Amino acid sequence: MSTRSPGQGTDEREDPVETAAPEPARPGSVRPVSAQPVPGLPPLHPRFDDVREIAVLRGGGLGDLLFALPAVEALAAAYPDARVTLLGSPVHRALLAGRPSGVDEVDVLPVVPGVGDASGTEVDDAATEEFLARHRARGYDLAVQVHGGGRNSNPFLFRLGARHTIGTRTSDAIPLERTIPYVYYQHEVLRALEVVALAGAASTGRPVLTPTPAELERGAALVGGGRGGAVDGEAGDGEAVGDGRPVVAIHPGASDPRRRWSADRFGLLAARLAHHGVRVVVVGEGDDVALADRIREVAREHEPRRASLVSSLAGQLDLSDLVGVLASVDAFVGNDSGPRHVAEAVGTATSAVFWFGNVVNAGALGRTSHRVAMAFSTACPVCGVDITQVGWTAERCDHDASVVDGVGLDEVWENTRDVLGGVLARRGERVERDLDERDGDGDGDGGDGDGDGDDVRDAVDEGSDLAPVAETAARPGGTQVDSSYGLRS
Repeated sequence: MSTRSPGQGTDEREDPVETAAPEPARPGSVRPVSAQPVPGLPPLHPRFDDVREIAVLRGGGLGDLLFALPAVEALAAAYPDARVTLLGSPVHRALLAGRPSGVDEVDVLPVVPGVGDASGTEVDDAATEEFLARHRARGYDLAVQVHGGGRNSNPFLFRLGARHTIGTRTSDAIPLERTIPYVYYQHEVLRALEVVALAGAASTGRPVLTPTPAELERGAALVGGGRGGAVDGEAGDGEAVGDGRPVVAIHPGASDPRRRWSADRFGLLAARLAHHGVRVVVVGEGDDVALADRIREVAREHEPRRASLVSSLAGQLDLSDLVGVLASVDAFVGNDSGPRHVAEAVGTATSAVFWFGNVVNAGALGRTSHRVAMAFSTACPVCGVDITQVGWTAERCDHDASVVDGVGLDEVWENTRDVLGGVLARRGERVERDLDERDGDGDGDGGDGDGDGDDVRDAVDEGSDLAPVAETAARPGGTQVDSSYGLRS
């Protein structure tokens, strides 16, 4: 169907007036259009002919999948008639189930060293052969490896029997038809996009992860009506009060304990947010439940009158619930972890604590909505072994002591304040007006009781940004802040 407006057809307009082409603004200002829309990546290779079946090999966790999804979307756009099968993990299948994406099917990898791993599960050669035979029968036209350097994954990919193969390759890995060198320090999203460029596929710029309507509805209910709302008292009761307060999610966990900022620091941050009238909901699973309890305990110790603003959903959410919650809050604070990557993928602003080396591979690329506080540790804090060695084959000591606890509370607070303030400003909300009609501690007692409005001024500054606690404490008549967590120490 034509999208032209009346008068655009050649038989409806007046005789055209010939005009000269505009002169370049300066010599050399007219440049050829790049064949690769992502700066720094090489030009696109020619596409393969007659591609109907594509396999993408990418095991691992939530973050591993989310880093690969832009490349998968690029493949789906470049080969619109092809069926894309992801060879991944159970969590990948759970995340993509019933969700629009470039993936048509997820098949869970068998336990194969360096490819499909499941803790406590033994290698089953018969199951592996059955898996490979089933996929060879599909007659893949293109198999794509975005699962590490290729020492184990490239031989596995070859066993699929695809007509064409592309992927990464370390110097000691077998070559595929088209490869890029695997150099450890490269952002995983860009690495995967560089791989699919070998098949002529370019980034589409589409959202990485789209929450379903049901997830958004459930997430909004869990945090009390979505962004600007919150649950009353215990977060698990789901009672929405719609009080208009900003809501921040905190996730204190990480699969590698060395990447965890301490729960006490998160608790102090939660107390500081609560002091400013921001509601906090802690999320997580497994070991995170105990960390969430500690966060609430610390927050209650340092901000007892606003303790009800800090609640926990840890241990209460399935993966779909988590997506909905992270899409419904105003900002996310956490470590380098799967939930942080999910929060970024659904479009939520993030403030994260990272070991500096992992920022290269997994940190947020933008800074409008994302901040990263980096720990520059180079040695294990227990035994002193070098922790900068890269790759899965690098030796690792037996210690799980955090390498990111050197990151200070004030840095994370400032980052969180900046991203949350930016979110609120971009929405054009006058947060001070929203909080003006409510007490500062969430318990309905009218704030500090003097009726002078200082609770509101403690919550936000005149620019609708969250005021630093130290500035708040210094204001005449302002709430005095417990110096043990308040600041710039």
